[in-house]
Amino acid sequence: MESKTARFTVLMDPRKKQAFEKLCASQDLTPSQVVRQLIREYLEKHDISYLDDDATKNPQVK
Repeated sequence: MESKTARFTVLMDPRKKQAFEKLCASQDLTPSQVVRQLIREYLEKHDISYLDDDATKNPQVK
C-alpha cells in the first residue's frame, strides 16, 4: 500500500454519485476504495508504473 496520500476531487451528477455510494455500501466498500482500485487497474492496463520513486515525477508508457 502507498505510504502517502493525495486528494483527488471529482465532479459528477448527484444522482450518479448516490447510486455509486449505494452500490459501494452494498459491497461493504467505501467509494474511495473502489476508485483507488479502478485507478490501479487502469494504470496496469496501460502498463504504467507508479511504484517507483521516479514514476511519480515523470510517468512513462512502456
